[in-house]
Amino acid sequence: MAAHKLLLLPGDGIGVEVLAEVRRILAFIEQKGILSFEIEEDLVGGAAYDAHGVAITDAAMQKAKAADAILFGAVGGPQWDGVPYDVRPEAGLLRLRKELELFANLRPAICYPALADASALKRELVDGLDIVIVRELTGGVYFGEPKEITDLPNGQKRAVDTQVYETYEIERIAKVAFELARVRSNRVTSAEKRNVMKSGLLWNQVVTATHKAGYEDVKLDHMLADALGMQLVRAPKQFDVIVTDNLFGDILSDVASMLTGSLGMLPSASLGAEDPATGKRKALYEPVHGSAPDIAGKGLANPIAMIASLAMALKYSLGKPELANVLDRAISEVLADGLRTGDIWTEGMTKVGTSEMGGAVLKKFETLLSA
Repeated sequence: MAAHKLLLLPGDGIGVEVLAEVRRILAFIEQKGILSFEIEEDLVGGAAYDAHGVAITDAAMQKAKAADAILFGAVGGPQWDGVPYDVRPEAGLLRLRKELELFANLRPAICYPALADASALKRELVDGLDIVIVRELTGGVYFGEPKEITDLPNGQKRAVDTQVYETYEIERIAKVAFELARVRSNRVTSAEKRNVMKSGLLWNQVVTATHKAGYEDVKLDHMLADALGMQLVRAPKQFDVIVTDNLFGDILSDVASMLTGSLGMLPSASLGAEDPATGKRKALYEPVHGSAPDIAGKGLANPIAMIASLAMALKYSLGKPELANVLDRAISEVLADGLRTGDIWTEGMTKVGTSEMGGAVLKKFETLLSA
């Protein structure tokens, strides 16, 4: 059995704790002979800065480029607030996305039945929610140039960030959204700000042309990003696949997280283009939550988003979609049993810590595979 090359990048804060739970599941999968892994680990974020003075080293980047999949924890924390901008912890993640050309970020927002009452919205609005936000990840305002703060002659300062998109960048992310919709409910909503932004106008035009050129079987709607944010908290189940740019995708996926009950529940996959020769894609999998320095090291973090990110890796990179479905089912059944970490706990439920939740999911995963 050929070994799949995995690179683990725990990063900072709770990233270390939640990725430890994924390690346990990987060890079980290998022990059962389902898959074989060649696992490497390296530093990223503040941990890399403390050790090497950069947010990720060239050596770690080479490991990332050779990996079949990268499992990423979280980066950042107040202790690095004063470091230079280009070596801040987040720069490591941005470099991975850019150099690996991980242009398509898939962020599912699923409300497990057992967690409908943990959502910020009424149960009837979120029960059964299953949407995916497809976020363009390597263009837009996060990467556009110029990006600078300059001193003005009058003593003031001017800050500039540049929103830039080219046709091909919009076309390829639109195609990902349309292809994904075809295996779901066949509906895509494209979000931008064409009323005030030229980049939004181009986005709208290119998505429309891409739809007309090969995806007219998919229902396409356009919506202004701010209006879509409002609709996400008014009637979220009207959506299936949402495609949008880097900035709006960042914001809207955080809004969507609270529909599910907690940021600790949302996984993500960042995918590159398919290699024509091998059919493989560069891919990085990470929970949407941050490093949560306030609870780091206390065993309180919710590992579900990290475990669900592993399920996405099984589906998109490791060729085991059925195994991914079993892992997702294990998560659902553990929640149905009433186990909760603090971020999703409600009266009458059993409060557990990181390792207890990870262990419960692993035990349920074992049981389901043996059934």
